[in-house]
Order: sequence, then C-alpha cells, then structure tokens
Amino acid sequence: MKICIVGGVAGGASAACRLRRLSEEAEVVLFEKGEYVSYANCGLPYYIGGEVTEKADLLVAKPELLRNRFRIDVRTGSEVTEIHRDRKTVTVKEASGKTYEESYDKLLLSPGGEPKKLRIPGADLPGVFTLRTVPDTLEIDRFLTESKAASAVVAGGGFIGLEMAENLRKRGLTVTVAEFAGQIMAPLDPEMTAPLEAELKSHGVTLLLHAGVASVAQEAGGLRVTLTDGTELSTGMLLMSVGVVPESALAAAAGLALGVGNSIAVDGQFRTNDPDIYAVGDAVAVRNMLTGAETLLPLAGPANREGRAAAANLLGGSETIGKGVQGSSVVRVFSLTAASTGLNEKQANAGGIPYGKTYIHPQSHASYYPGAKPLAMKLLFGQDGKVLGAQAVGAEGVEKRIDVIATAIRLGATVYDLEELELCYAPPYSSAKDPVNMLGFTAANILKGDMPVFYAEQLADIDPEKAAFLDVRTPAEVANGKIPGFSNIPLDSLRERLSELDRSKPVYVTCQVGLRGYLAVRILLQNGFTAYNLSGGYKTYQMVQGATELKAEPYLCYRPE
Repeated sequence: MKICIVGGVAGGASAACRLRRLSEEAEVVLFEKGEYVSYANCGLPYYIGGEVTEKADLLVAKPELLRNRFRIDVRTGSEVTEIHRDRKTVTVKEASGKTYEESYDKLLLSPGGEPKKLRIPGADLPGVFTLRTVPDTLEIDRFLTESKAASAVVAGGGFIGLEMAENLRKRGLTVTVAEFAGQIMAPLDPEMTAPLEAELKSHGVTLLLHAGVASVAQEAGGLRVTLTDGTELSTGMLLMSVGVVPESALAAAAGLALGVGNSIAVDGQFRTNDPDIYAVGDAVAVRNMLTGAETLLPLAGPANREGRAAAANLLGGSETIGKGVQGSSVVRVFSLTAASTGLNEKQANAGGIPYGKTYIHPQSHASYYPGAKPLAMKLLFGQDGKVLGAQAVGAEGVEKRIDVIATAIRLGATVYDLEELELCYAPPYSSAKDPVNMLGFTAANILKGDMPVFYAEQLADIDPEKAAFLDVRTPAEVANGKIPGFSNIPLDSLRERLSELDRSKPVYVTCQVGLRGYLAVRILLQNGFTAYNLSGGYKTYQMVQGATELKAEPYLCYRPE
C-alpha cells in the first residue's frame, strides 16, 4: 500500500513513524512544503528570548532520521497544490518550480493551521510578523538583530502572545500587549487571569484590554499602530498573535467536506467524506468530551494522538482518540504558571451545563517548609459531583495539580474521588492534604450542604437591608483591606458575640481565603443561623474586582436564594 502524507510537524510526522512501526511493507511518502519536517512549535518564543540558543534544538526529527531509521520517503520543499480524487494522485510543486503528479492508495492530510491575519491597513508592512514556523522565528530574530528595535506591540493575549511578551522583554524590548477582548488567556475565567495581569505589569509589560489593532502605518524609525479604542502607539515591530485558522484550502478545492470553522470534516476515525483520504491535526475539529460539541483545539498533544490513530486506520484499523478532548493547557508568564483543563465557566454557561464551583488558595507545599508559594485554584463540578474543569495560577506546583485533575476528568471521577486521592507527600513537595484533596473537600462540603457558599460577583445582587455581612479575620487584616459593608467579628470571638447578629437575616461570611469563613459558617449553622461562606475569601474577591469581563452568571446549581 502506498500512503502519501501532506504536512509533517505533529500530526503528519507522528502518523508517518507509526505507519512504519505497524507495517514494514507500506510505502510512505511525506510531503512538507517547508524546510523543516518536524519541529517544536511551542518552543519558538524561547528561541527569540535566548533560552533556546541553538536552531537545531527546535528540530524534533530531521528528514535524515525519518529516511534512515524509518525508511520514509521525505520530500521537503515540496508543496501539494492539488488533489485529484478521481485518479488518486496529487500535484506536487517543488521549490525549484517544477511540478509533478504522485499517486496514492491512501492520503493523509496534515496541513496544520495558519496564523489568523487581521484584514487591516498596513498588515503586510515590514516589521509586522506572525509566529508559527521556524522560518518565522528566524525572520523575527534577524529583524530584531538588524533593526535594533527597542519596542514591540503584541496583538493578542493568548499563549503565543504572552510567551512572546515575556521573551521580547527578556531580549530588552519595551512591550505592549493589546487584547481585543476584556481578558487575556481565554481558557481561563476572567478572575483567574488577575495574577497574570499583575505579573505582566510587574515586569514592565503594558497591558491594554478591549483594544485590538485597527491599522498599521510606517513612520520614521518604525511603525505607528492604531488600536480600536483610538490609542496610537509608536513601535519597532508588531507581532500578530490573534489565533490560528485551519489550512483547509487544499481539501476544499478537492471537494472534501468542511466542518466547524472551515476545518476539514472527519469522522471519529479521522476519515473525510472520501474513504481514501484522512485528515488530522490543527486542520480538523475534535469533539469535546464534556459537552459533545465539535471544536477547534490547535494543541500539539491532540495532534500527535490523532496522527497515531489515523496511521492505524490507514492500514485498516478503527482507532480513535477515545472520549474526545478536554483542552488541557499550560503557559508560563515570567515567574508564574497558569494551567487549565476541562470546562471553564464561559463554556459551561454556553453549553447550558449545570455546575457548582469552589476556590481555594493553598500553598504549593507544606507552609512550614521554606519556599512555599501561594496557589490560586478553581474547580467546576456537577450536581452529581462529577469533575468538570479546573484552573490554577501560581509560581510552583501548578501544572502537576492540573494534570492530576485532567486525569480525574478523563476517568470520569467525582469530587468525592478527589477527596480520597492518595498523592505523594513530603514537606518540600506538598502537604498531607494536597491542594487537589482540598478542592475535593470544599466541593464535597458544598454539595452535602455542610458549607453553603456565595461568590464575589454575586455581592451586588444581595439586598443589604435583608442580609448581614461578616468578616471573621483579625482587625489587623481588615485594616489592610476589606469588602465594603462587612462588619468585623474575629473568628475566635464569634461564639461569644453571636448576640450581635440578627438571626432573622442570612449571614454572608468572608475571611482571607475561605477556611476561617467555613469554620464561622459551621458555628452559625449550628446556632440556628442561615449562613453562606464567600468561596475563596477576600483573595478571590480581589481577583474578581480586577476582572472586567466577569458577570454574575445564573449558576444552575447551588446559588443561594
């Protein structure tokens, strides 16, 4: 069997290597229009910042390796320009301009995605870049070296945008991030981005929200960038980092069906509407395992798994990537790490999925052991306790906790399972009650009614004439900042001062991070009060206050009346 693959990198190269592992007889031809057949997309910003110092380190598998070890016919500088389904051939254009036709028995499309380009005046001017490939990286590096640019505007506050902001700062440039939406990092809910915004600003990055790029013009010494809010910026370079779109033009021209966002439509085995043509990677849509909806997820992990499964199917198998995808992702922003998995609130509300949520602010390891760093964590869960999603931000221990919860979601676990997880513990690494356990404890307490909760964004909807507001921190803590309208009775004297509270009114309680508030609510409930604890306490309130896009959504579970 002769199998032709269009495109390398994650999906195509993974498929090619597995094809050989499964079959020594298959003839495998891999076409890559660029020079590099398999490279580390995710490592490109770090070359700009100097953390990755050698271009060779960005190359995952060189053509020589694929040819010699796997006996794959790798043809770089070879762009497939047409698919002739009737005669099962493709037209190939070489870098020299020469064209020819190549036959196939089966065809795998892995063209990837291309950077989304804003259709604005000046988008093609020198000094305006996108970052997707090794040549893009080398071009930006050369430009910065030769132009001596002192400043940069980054359009977009997603993964590449924030990573490039960090690395351009490390290179010595003044950096402005302009994000059209009201928050950076769309996989996170708005309040969870507050620590990242503060981190950017502390490292000299100017962050502008609700401000996309409207136009670009040349001026003496660089570019003049005009934003959608009217702001004008003089800069040495502009990086467009506003997302990627599927490269589906080749498939569309061949009459293959398209799906979500003009992606190449495939079934669960990555077969297109032509039974001899398959497609994988950023060019196809995937199914969200929690909502069942088709979605675009341009991440390396799913692309690799898709390529692996499609290889088996090209040889007659029926492999899938299981239940679908959950969108686990992580980003570093200077000294902080942010990670998420599963659903965020925006997705749950859009899908009409009932959920509860809990916030905690634990330490990365035992607080008495030197070097413990604070974490901000959030968990979404269903009324049956099923884990739906999680987000975390901190300086240490973030991604390992989210990885644990990603595994829990994949296996259909509940918050009660999180309570029972037996995770590694030693003081330098964790606490006897790991933060993942703590998420389980607090979520289970909410579900069982042991800890009725309310959320910071709901405060504006609570009638102050019909409620009491209580802060149980120490007076010294309250003096450093408080929620307006909250009276102070420290937790340790609450039992003796219950007579100061009106039993006819529900009591809304806060503390610093939620723990003392929980204890206060337990006291109040057992003394005949109606009481609710502010999930995540004053720390989460501060995060919510800085979230311009956050609204009080109609939580479909557990909202206090």
